[in-house]
Amino acid sequence: MSSHHVVREKQEPALLIANGEACQPDLLGQLLEWSPTVVVLDSAIWRVLELGIKIDVLLGDFDRDMDLDQVRSQQYPIDIVHTPDQDKTDLDKGIEYLIERGYPAVNIVWATGRRADHSLTNMTNIVRYKDRIRIVMIDDHSRIFPLVGRFEKWYAAGTPISLIPVGTVTGFTSEGLTYNLQDATLTLGYRTSSSNEAAVDGFVRVEAQTGDLLIMECWD
Repeated sequence: MSSHHVVREKQEPALLIANGEACQPDLLGQLLEWSPTVVVLDSAIWRVLELGIKIDVLLGDFDRDMDLDQVRSQQYPIDIVHTPDQDKTDLDKGIEYLIERGYPAVNIVWATGRRADHSLTNMTNIVRYKDRIRIVMIDDHSRIFPLVGRFEKWYAAGTPISLIPVGTVTGFTSEGLTYNLQDATLTLGYRTSSSNEAAVDGFVRVEAQTGDLLIMECWD
């Protein structure tokens, strides 16, 4: 795969590559074209190097006998960031790295699939950063991002949209969906707005008074 294009530094989303299920090469290629910085997490580096991607940063705790000299021999220059904090996931560390360096947005790939515990943790942990950086988690079947303020977007009729609380969300209100709710309380494991869809061609609007909500645009 060709290296990513040179675009406006810190004005386009960075790309953060985790170590879950790989997405389709075409999707990865599209994201790389508009990513000024590519950050790879820990042992995913070997899978990424095989694709011939230009990598800017390798970040992780490197607790699996990582041969960093071999990495440097295959990818130079590369910034190697050791983050040994065991109280945070590698994905948390990658997001915080980008926040600290002033990036306004990040697209995350390879963060779902494979291990269910990793997938669930990665999807739900992104809400803690929603007020500090724009985050979109992408795979072959979904785009996942946290609700920030009032959400409004135009969709074609029938577009699948799921609204999943992380914990409890109060004052949930939606417009433009097949199954709308007004001033509802959603709780993970008890009540969500999963497998909903845009009712007609037009705008979908979502807001909530308290709590953290994931918006999932899904397709088969």
